[in-house]
Amino acid sequence: MMRDEDYMKRALELAGKGRGRTNPNPAVGCVIVKKGTIVGEGWHRVCGGPHAEIFALRQAGAQARGAQMYVTLEPCAHQGRTGPCVDQIIAHGLKRVVIATTDPNPAVSGRSVRKMRRAGIKVSTGCLKSEAIGLNPWFAKWITQHIPLVTLKTAQTLDGKISSATGRSQWITSSATRRYTRRLRNDFDAILVGVNTVLSDNPRLDPVVRCKPWTKVVMDSRLRIPLTARLFRNSRVIVATTAQASQVKIRRLEARGVTVVVCPAVRGKVSVGALLKELGRRSITNILVEGGASVSGAMLKAKAADRMLTVIAPKILGDQQALSAIQGLNIRDVNRAIGLDIETVYQIGRDWIFEGSIVY
Repeated sequence: MMRDEDYMKRALELAGKGRGRTNPNPAVGCVIVKKGTIVGEGWHRVCGGPHAEIFALRQAGAQARGAQMYVTLEPCAHQGRTGPCVDQIIAHGLKRVVIATTDPNPAVSGRSVRKMRRAGIKVSTGCLKSEAIGLNPWFAKWITQHIPLVTLKTAQTLDGKISSATGRSQWITSSATRRYTRRLRNDFDAILVGVNTVLSDNPRLDPVVRCKPWTKVVMDSRLRIPLTARLFRNSRVIVATTAQASQVKIRRLEARGVTVVVCPAVRGKVSVGALLKELGRRSITNILVEGGASVSGAMLKAKAADRMLTVIAPKILGDQQALSAIQGLNIRDVNRAIGLDIETVYQIGRDWIFEGSIVY
């Protein structure tokens, strides 16, 4: 006999199908069960489209009456791009709703739970809560703090270098690893680099498959970015700069369709805090920082980075002049070093990948 956890696992599996495609909405999955049989399933597929509960209710039809619903996030109770899901749940006559986690937004958290209980529906929460939160780690931060979740990605040698002393970085990791990490870009709203990465590598910064609006962000305090940079092609680009930038260069970039954001400066560089607030205001909920060493260092120095994904190739450069993965922190005491709460370790080919939360 299947338990609540079994049905919720299926709902989480369904939610994963929408991961990275629903932002700024969270990925949500839903299962409707009647007399031990699944009669309806759904997941949120794209922002602005029907929510997971609506797809499941449509599939269940009349069988929804008297059934049980398993949903990975508390159903919405407000009018947004779509109508309130909680009203549809009540109208279809479900007898019980199992919710993995309530809405992290304190302004609405628990509202649907209370409304369903007033309508006579039995509601329980917390079933596989940690798994549901882990599905959308960015959502709680963006909805409460209005800034995106920041993930730093580095690809380095065993001795922590991302390029040789001459600046050559192609290729530290294997082609299989590079294909894998490019696919990971689909989980994010935006990718962020510093202007030095653009000047040295001239990258496109595209995901493998463009399945949603995709933004590229460049931190460039003096607008050194060339107008011919490849990342400008067929993309939405935001260049963050400071008052040091040339007004003529700003106008030229804007004429190409580039959004130029003038941020306050911190020691002559773009303020990380100000930039993240601006990106959050533009509904960018999570960003992947792919370079370079000074940008990653600035994120850590501002305590703005939340997570880290580090690829380590079994290679050693052994050169003090080679570029390290992180620069600019200048921490003198090993006991004050920033840590990583490692959650996942896996291997692709000969490369190892470590993922986890940053601990300040």
